[in-house]
Amino acid sequence: MIPTGFAGVEAQLWLWMLAMIRPGAAFIAAPVFGSPQVPVQLRLIVALAVGIPATAVVPFGLPDAGIVSIEGFALVTGEILIGLAMGFAVQIGFSAALLAGETIGNAMGLGFSSMIDPQSGQASPALGQFLSILGTFLFLSIGGHLALAALVFESYVALPPGQAWLGAASLKGLVDFGGIVFSAGVAIALPVAFAIILVQVVMGMLSRSAPAMNLFSVGLPAALLAGIILLAIAAPVMAEAILAAIQRGLEMAGELARGG
Repeated sequence: MIPTGFAGVEAQLWLWMLAMIRPGAAFIAAPVFGSPQVPVQLRLIVALAVGIPATAVVPFGLPDAGIVSIEGFALVTGEILIGLAMGFAVQIGFSAALLAGETIGNAMGLGFSSMIDPQSGQASPALGQFLSILGTFLFLSIGGHLALAALVFESYVALPPGQAWLGAASLKGLVDFGGIVFSAGVAIALPVAFAIILVQVVMGMLSRSAPAMNLFSVGLPAALLAGIILLAIAAPVMAEAILAAIQRGLEMAGELARGG
């Protein structure tokens, strides 16, 4: 028999667990938080710190049939979907930097040079890692991690637990927003990649005028040197484009949080 003073402990623990689902799902899909280097224990603590105050603003209770029921399954599924959608929207804007780095790296001839991506744990071009790390610094510098936590908190007002179902328009908007990865990635890489392509065109013309010249021994160092110089020159412009893509990702997450 459960003592009287502990009669409501089990129900309270279930409420806390439900409060962790939405922010936990958002942080798993979002950049920085979703990195394998972030301990699971830290994610749980942060999710609980965001979820408990949010559920206090919009009180909710357990389904009458309990968690292990159709109503409970629908509640948990809705919380997971809205959290993943918000985190994925931010991740889409963040991924533009990685795509731009791959584009520039291939143009410079560094497509064979790869490193382990700390975000996904997979191998990716070294230059893509450079821009991805730059994007991480920019994301943290503008308080993107705090903005994401605030958006998760705000989502409980527009989409209370049990009613957190994204409509067809929201899902379509998220899918259409995926196109920003390609458009923003090209916009970030354009200043450097286009100039490197011009260098390669010039080297191609030289190889036609001087067939005895070894194109590989001259063209690759020339493209690499030009790429390094152009990266140093265009770094401020590229940083602004990466920051704009991240901010658009946060705006899309805000629209999802408001049920738009």
